Amino acid sequence: MSNTDFALAVEDLTVSFDGFKAIDALTLYIDRNELRVIIGPNGAGKTTLLDLICGKTRATGGSIKFKNQELSNMAEHQRVRLGIGRKFQTPSIYENLSVFQNLEVSYPAGRSVFGALAFKCTDEVKACVQVVAEDIGLGDKLDTEAGLLSHGQKQWLEIGMLLMQEPELLMLDEPIAGMSARERELTAELLQRICKNRAVIVIEHDMEFVKRIAHKVTVMHQGKILAEGPMEKVQADPKVIDVYLGH
Repeated sequence: MSNTDFALAVEDLTVSFDGFKAIDALTLYIDRNELRVIIGPNGAGKTTLLDLICGKTRATGGSIKFKNQELSNMAEHQRVRLGIGRKFQTPSIYENLSVFQNLEVSYPAGRSVFGALAFKCTDEVKACVQVVAEDIGLGDKLDTEAGLLSHGQKQWLEIGMLLMQEPELLMLDEPIAGMSARERELTAELLQRICKNRAVIVIEHDMEFVKRIAHKVTVMHQGKILAEGPMEKVQADPKVIDVYLGH
């Protein structure tokens, strides 16, 4: 398979903070409609890897190609325009706006302040909001103020805000933290739906959840990849049990 066939090709990626290699010559390939879960102990470099892909942190060396375009010198907003969406651990939704308005303002035309002012809610946007709201399980909550949603629903709304931008790569950092068992179930189903036409990378600690959603699991340790493959294979790997699952 040539590199051009991957949604994301990370090669020899390195980042040092004060001489400490947080990411150490890491190579990772993600397929187009793949749901990849990254696991590993705290300090393994998982969040730093997402920071490098979305442009929050600059690499010291190596290459990150998305749809065969080199990202290394691209600003964060340029990467968003290319189709990379990133959800952080704390949701950033507009609490005093309705679910509909939260999704509406996330539509790409409204991205800049001037864009938002000149922005008329067209039928196209309304249709897009409707589809995304159904996708995230909030189709019947469009008029609800976002601040009144449950913790899990707020997380889904934020995923929806990213989906409005039609990203081809979506990155989620611990999406089920603080969720109820039922919300976790629904989130697993949501993630399985949204990876149908995009690549999704999830960082997660909950092994039951990982088992449910992952097409493939990457285990990180000390800025490197320790193991990779289907969950069954990774779980049985003595190195992984030793540094991670055994604790």
